[in-house]
Amino acid sequence: MRIAGWAGMSDTREVGFSFNGRALTGREGEPLAAALLANDIHLVGRSFKYHRPRGILTAGSEEPNALVTVGEGAAQEPNLRATTLPLYEGLAARSQNCWPSVGFDVMAVNDLAAPFLGAGFYYKTFMWPAAFWEKIYEPVIRRAAGLGALSGAPDDGIYEKAYGFCDLLVIGAGPAGLMAALTAARGGADVILCDEDSQPGGRLLSEQETINGNPAQQWVAATLAELDSLDNVRRMARTSVTGVYDQGTYGALETVPAGRGEPARACFWRLVAKRAILAAGALERPVAFANNDRPGIMMAGAVRSYLNRWGVAPGERVTVFANNDDAHRTARDLVAAGVHVAAVIDSRHDAPQSDAFRVVRGAQVCNASGRQRLESLTLRSVSGEEKLQTDCLAMSGGWNPTLHLTCHLNGRPRWRRDLACFVPQDGAVPGLEAVGACRGRFTTTAALQDGAEAGARALEALGKRAVAAELPEAEQAEYRISPLWSVPGRGRAWVDFQNDVTVKDICQAGRENFRSVEHMKRYTTQGMATDQGKSSNVVALAVLAEATGRSIPETGTTTFRPPYVPVPIGVMGAGAEDQGFAPRRLLTSHRLAEDMGAHMMEVGLWYRASYFPKPGETHWRQSCDREVGYVRNAVGVADVSTLGKIDIQGPDAARLLNYVYANGFAKLKPGRVRYGLMLREDGFVMDDGTTACLAPNHYVMTTTTAAAGQVMAHLEFVTQALHPDWDVRINSVTEQWAQFSVAGPKARTLLQELLGTAFEPADWPFMACGEIALGEVSARLFRISFSGEEAYELAVPARYGESLFGELLRRAEGLGGGAYGLEALNVLRIEKGFLTHAEINGTATLHDLGFGGMLASGKPCVGRELAQREGLTARDRMRLVGIKPIGAVQQLTAGAHLFDPQDPVERAHDQGYVTSVCYAPTLGHMIGLALIKAGPNRIGDPIRMVDHTAGLDTLCEIVEPVFFDPEGERARG
Repeated sequence: MRIAGWAGMSDTREVGFSFNGRALTGREGEPLAAALLANDIHLVGRSFKYHRPRGILTAGSEEPNALVTVGEGAAQEPNLRATTLPLYEGLAARSQNCWPSVGFDVMAVNDLAAPFLGAGFYYKTFMWPAAFWEKIYEPVIRRAAGLGALSGAPDDGIYEKAYGFCDLLVIGAGPAGLMAALTAARGGADVILCDEDSQPGGRLLSEQETINGNPAQQWVAATLAELDSLDNVRRMARTSVTGVYDQGTYGALETVPAGRGEPARACFWRLVAKRAILAAGALERPVAFANNDRPGIMMAGAVRSYLNRWGVAPGERVTVFANNDDAHRTARDLVAAGVHVAAVIDSRHDAPQSDAFRVVRGAQVCNASGRQRLESLTLRSVSGEEKLQTDCLAMSGGWNPTLHLTCHLNGRPRWRRDLACFVPQDGAVPGLEAVGACRGRFTTTAALQDGAEAGARALEALGKRAVAAELPEAEQAEYRISPLWSVPGRGRAWVDFQNDVTVKDICQAGRENFRSVEHMKRYTTQGMATDQGKSSNVVALAVLAEATGRSIPETGTTTFRPPYVPVPIGVMGAGAEDQGFAPRRLLTSHRLAEDMGAHMMEVGLWYRASYFPKPGETHWRQSCDREVGYVRNAVGVADVSTLGKIDIQGPDAARLLNYVYANGFAKLKPGRVRYGLMLREDGFVMDDGTTACLAPNHYVMTTTTAAAGQVMAHLEFVTQALHPDWDVRINSVTEQWAQFSVAGPKARTLLQELLGTAFEPADWPFMACGEIALGEVSARLFRISFSGEEAYELAVPARYGESLFGELLRRAEGLGGGAYGLEALNVLRIEKGFLTHAEINGTATLHDLGFGGMLASGKPCVGRELAQREGLTARDRMRLVGIKPIGAVQQLTAGAHLFDPQDPVERAHDQGYVTSVCYAPTLGHMIGLALIKAGPNRIGDPIRMVDHTAGLDTLCEIVEPVFFDPEGERARG
């Protein structure tokens, strides 16, 4: 219910919103959870496993229960915390993980089957019969898994990424964080102040406290005014620091919630800070007792937040259950606001008494009643059991410092027995210091003092001087606590509310020897929900410690990992959606190819023509066979601009080439081209290609399309790390040149017609290169072949590419030829036994590919020594050969495995696999390349090809890998 005039939100305008289709009103900017409580709505969702009714538990990002879905279609966003989702006009939220409604959920039948669904039941249940897994178990589990659902439509959210740099990063804008930022800013440090809330102030916004004799909120406002007046301070609201990384780098998520008709916006920051102060406060933990998950049971601190900050009382008759003094504040504030407090039940025998409300000392709540809303409690004391009518329970098992970020570099917290909580280890993260409640200093005075001192130390570390300032006077009541983790009794006592993990589950894990807290976590799924166990972790490990007869420090904690709060994948990859994720790189011939009806395929990021169908052709093979015929019988034109082109110049250019290629390049003369194979440092083949010497100390290296970036990075590594003394410069020029292959018996005729007297065939022997004039355009011509025919590659500046392609096509068609695409190119190269990355697969050596003799002796090169290891030159390694079908089945498939005909088809007898296949129209049957154990020594032997996926079993013959023109006479013509 709303308490008129109690909180600072009282003058905020009312807005309309809906929840589960019901029209409601609330105050703009307050969290949806506050608006729901103000409208007396406590049932918000259902739990994951048992679909039990769940209400609002907390008031922050640690909320495990109150998750909702907002929006429709592409704008649908699931798993939003009602406790942090700000209200705006027209907000439409709905419950999730329930059907047909949150009030009547069919899947709640799971709760009746709870005795059979305890911890680890899935490990024991879904093992047999084995045949059930694929058709029954897995589909059912996948259908039941998850909480909220994505729409399946493209995300229309606006995501950004940004970088920030500062002297001091302050994480958290509570009293400690504000004081630290103020101290450092006054000393001249460049400060970034991040806080996940929309308003700075931390717990001060939720408490009836004074600083310097005035309401604490006035001190917050004055501090913010001073910080905002300084040019060296940047405040970042709604920004959660999600992770700590090496060298002072922090990840942070800044969000701007969706408004009516507006998409949500988020920015992922990489913040680099010389120093950092963690002032993230503390999180209140629950006490486990029977049925402590009823809607209406909340954390005591959260009840204060809804009351003092948003003027909402979560119930009309409230009970407090605690083991510490702090929770008594909740009762005092409720009474001051005119809300009836039924009782304060304190498990300690020395709990403070009060004249304003009843205090039951040495008592514990042992059960709760009410299915969809709390109706009553059962408390147990030395006097026996007593039933208490109440509609809201504010429970508190104490406070856990929010130390997660201090553990992201593998640091471990230490146990403070006097505070019954873990606190950060000093120095766990270099340059990061925890202050205030985050390190167990729970009073406001201690937080202010901690912040001021940490700010001064940061200034000293930065070489700056702190400006002396008087410390504000504030509350300093002692924090007293007596540990209470769970209450014995009949019924399930819940530890992890979202994943439905109970005390019994944790004890069972201990009995079954899952004694490690990490093993217990995975066996029970405790702490694996969207809140990552922020409320449940410490309670769970304390229960495990008791169950296994160990102390809490001996039991330890689970590993804290980034991110601290859920981070949308879209914001982590900001700018990488659609074409930002997969840019479309188009060739200069793209428009003409599309006009010809070419079927396009992605090759890396490039779009290349796969084949060019003609009228009447109904299958791609018809087009491919025709295009192969162009090259074998007349002339074909292909755009090969996607091949990587790297310009290499300088006095040591030849030296570099000689070092990165396995074969020798030191004596390559101007006007000549050489084929080369490049090795990785481990001796395996990285890439192949040609390098042309255009002039003394000037070379152009050609790489495969797929490896262009990898080779460029490799050259950069060699020139910068291995031989920075060499005088050589490298530059990628792939996009600067459009390059076209002209191949076939009539290729020479086409070029003579195109270039006229500038082209004399006698001046262009096989593997020649050089500059040539194409009208008034300076071009490059290379006599190289990837088809086995006489072929040339003509390169022009990219701006002339489209025009040249059109001209080449016109002339080729006049000679009985035309364009050919990737499918035909692949057939041509397989017929000749040429390599691609299907064969250069990362595990192949020079020896495997039949190029062992290319490793030039007497010269150093990358990978030389490791390439000569005994295991990499063994006779029984899988080596390159050709195969052709000889049985009744003539079909071959790439990726199929090979077996000796007499052996069973089992992994132990695997002889290798097929790397590439095609139908060779030149030969009239299918052919393939394969890597087979001791392949070259088995030429002429039969081999069996088996592809279970395609249902093929083919008898083949092992042959030489070059099927067409093995002497190469046609290419050298």
